[in-house]
Amino acid sequence: MTHGMHTDTQSPYLNGNRGWRDTAAHYALLPLRVFLGVTFIYAGLDKLTDSAFMKDSGAGSIGDMMRAVKDSAAIPAMVDLALDAPVAFGYAIAFGELAVGIGTLIGLFARLAALGGALISLSLWLTVSWASDPYYYGNDLAYLMAWLPLVLAGAPMLSLDAALRARRRQRTGGYR
Repeated sequence: MTHGMHTDTQSPYLNGNRGWRDTAAHYALLPLRVFLGVTFIYAGLDKLTDSAFMKDSGAGSIGDMMRAVKDSAAIPAMVDLALDAPVAFGYAIAFGELAVGIGTLIGLFARLAALGGALISLSLWLTVSWASDPYYYGNDLAYLMAWLPLVLAGAPMLSLDAALRARRRQRTGGYR
């Protein structure tokens, strides 16, 4: 009696014959990666180039924004932590968004970058957009959910991670 266990090691697509569904599935995460990468790069650059944002107080400042959300945040202690040094926190968020966006877009340490994006989105959801009513009006929760497939899958296609993995595999004779 035979069982349904595969013992061959060759891919059924070794000769490159794929249907359009297989090709679409193969590249399914690419639009999400591009969108999140570009969006987080833009968000980081927007913060760094906004003269009003990187200030302790004043209209549009990170300090005033943190003070405004303190009472409605799910975890006010996180806001208090940011208020200890609001400008430094603003720079940390901006450079974090840049690093996450670049890593995601080029696919370098993609899972780590996606985890960073998820953590940034989670922290913003628990502080800045927590009071959104109904909850789905707050975009940070949607960004958090968008990061999760990339945390799980990384950047398997058109990425530096994939290129480095292929290079390692080639050096070790295809067994890695």
